[in-house]
Amino acid sequence: MNTDVLDHAPAASAEDQAAKKHAHEINKLSKRLHRQVGQAIADFNMIEEGDKVMVCLSGGKDSYSMLDILLNLQQRAPVRFELVAVNLDQKQPGFPEDILPAYLRSRGVPFHIEEQDTYSVVKRVVPEGKTTCGLCSRLRRGILYRVAGELGCTKIALGHHRDDIVTTLFLNMFFGSRMKGMPPKLVSDDGKNVVIRPLAYVKEPDLVRWAEHREFPIIPCNLCGSQENLQRVQVKAMINEWEKRYPGRIDNIFTAMTNIVPSHMMDKKLFPFETIRATGEASADGDIAFDDDESCATPSTTASVITLKR
Repeated sequence: MNTDVLDHAPAASAEDQAAKKHAHEINKLSKRLHRQVGQAIADFNMIEEGDKVMVCLSGGKDSYSMLDILLNLQQRAPVRFELVAVNLDQKQPGFPEDILPAYLRSRGVPFHIEEQDTYSVVKRVVPEGKTTCGLCSRLRRGILYRVAGELGCTKIALGHHRDDIVTTLFLNMFFGSRMKGMPPKLVSDDGKNVVIRPLAYVKEPDLVRWAEHREFPIIPCNLCGSQENLQRVQVKAMINEWEKRYPGRIDNIFTAMTNIVPSHMMDKKLFPFETIRATGEASADGDIAFDDDESCATPSTTASVITLKR
């Protein structure tokens, strides 16, 4: 009997099991991502028959994943639509100009590279040590709006995900004194474009895993990516710490953004507080004025993850 075969059989079996488990997990991830993106598109009517969607591709994990998933959904969508990938080359020193065109050609995706030296503008205008994202974002937005018109695009797709949306809510609360988030669909500030966020239901950790699995050629942003004093970076760290201590916290916050009760806020533009009167009839939406709300108690450290209702 060949003892070498017996000695190596258990190891091979363990490797096979690990490979099968990994393949199963990736298959589940793929189905979840495509379902969530498809659901977001349907819920907010993001893409319609005959649309030409400009997919803004930065070279990061989020925009690569968005393009990848949209390409797959395009093949089986009930409506016909075009995709064109657009990258803004901001002339950052050391930017690898060949990576995105090579990738897009390999995928057979129509694309446009817009070259604009916003890097020099930002560096000249923003004092050393100050955050550059505000000006960079405004310059980039204006350029992309113009390009969308020149290419005849009817929608502009951005790669913001669920965690970005929650972070933006807290940024606006903490620093802007507004209950304002990042909507899945909106009309641009120039009034000429419809902006969509197909990844609105997707969790960032899932995008990290998908990018690793698909081996996207990631291009880091060296203009602002290393600025640890960014308010967004700090707020994101705070939210992630909440999630670590109380799993499901981000899901709850995100779901709350879809379940707003104007009568229990304080915005007089959204609810006529001045004119309300007692009706003498019970209402399920009424306030339990003198009772503590059990749902606001200190959360248990063993809180279970809440599944989003889609």
